Amino acid sequence: MPDAADADGLTVGQVATRLGVTVRALHHWDEIGLARPSLRTAAGYRLYTAGDLERLHRIVVYREIGLGLDEIRAILDDSTADVPGALRAQRAQVAERIGRLQRLSAGLDQMIDAHERGLLLTAEQQAAIFGPRWNPDWPAQARRRYGNTTQWRQYAERSASRGPEEWQAIADAITGLERALGDAMDAGVTPGSPEANQLVERHREVFASYFPLTRQMQVCLGRMFEADPGFAAHYDGIRAGLATWFRRIIDASARAHGIDPDTATWQ
Repeated sequence: MPDAADADGLTVGQVATRLGVTVRALHHWDEIGLARPSLRTAAGYRLYTAGDLERLHRIVVYREIGLGLDEIRAILDDSTADVPGALRAQRAQVAERIGRLQRLSAGLDQMIDAHERGLLLTAEQQAAIFGPRWNPDWPAQARRRYGNTTQWRQYAERSASRGPEEWQAIADAITGLERALGDAMDAGVTPGSPEANQLVERHREVFASYFPLTRQMQVCLGRMFEADPGFAAHYDGIRAGLATWFRRIIDASARAHGIDPDTATWQ
């Protein structure tokens, strides 16, 4: 409670400083009759007494716990008001708000973790989902290389909300696509054919699980699949020559959409 020993005759500014409220708030409470100063100087300036300060202190406390001004007026002025009931209701609202904030905090932690790690899976979960040849260090390597790009941010935002089941579905979709690519090459599907173009579109759809993939960006990926030793070994391990064939069907689809594969850039 405020110290009433020297409270009589306090100005609006002095009371505002003591209670940590604005002068504007005190003027408003005065205007609506919630907390009026009991004294006036000869010049008409407001002065607050010790009793006024006690009422103001209660108003500030009730405001801090979230009660509205009408509710505060009822508690202070209505002798029949159910004060414990009003406080219990406010406590329930505060608990609900705390719960929302805790869920928001947990979501932010996940988002931060996803931006820093890429995959929110243990090494064991990654091996179970992506296979024994998967290297759990690859996401960290990707972050070091691409962490400042728009695509990494998009990937992290998607990753933050995914658990093992969602990643398993993505892994299954990739495995199915790679199997279809190998079968199409074996069947003699030619670049630029409807069957090849459908596979290119399927690749863009599956890859969108990571981040949106434009046709120009897909061309750049096709080049990397063929030129990068790691990617080339992966695709050629599915079918000999698949890395080059995959790049060729991507290029042919790009040309059909007015894109020159030789000049395409990551955009």
